[in-house]
Amino acid sequence: QVDLVESGGGSVQAGGSLRLSCVASGTHYATHCMAWFRQPPGREREKVAQIYFGRDTTYYADSVKGRFTVSRYNANTLRLQMNTLKPEDSSTYYCAAALSLTFSGECEYKYWGQGTQVTVSS
Repeated sequence: QVDLVESGGGSVQAGGSLRLSCVASGTHYATHCMAWFRQPPGREREKVAQIYFGRDTTYYADSVKGRFTVSRYNANTLRLQMNTLKPEDSSTYYCAAALSLTFSGECEYKYWGQGTQVTVSS
């Protein structure tokens, strides 16, 4: 069981920056992967960035490559540094944790935070 709490959202102008944080509690020592997702109104949920701890790899959606950086600040905290923000980055951002993998080794995200709102104005 993992509890996730996000923070750091807010309103900024285009070109600005925000840093999101996700604090995990519970049996997070068994976490294989952690990620940030977003879901703008009326659109499907999108995985924005991921850290796969066992493979020591990161993933970024094409739309955020070069602008967003995901990192593990400490054993309990995942961060997402978002620079050069665009209006299309506006969304609710969710932190997720995977304590299990699929048969093919992909992250199974079953634990989610409540989300933090990011609004970017033009």
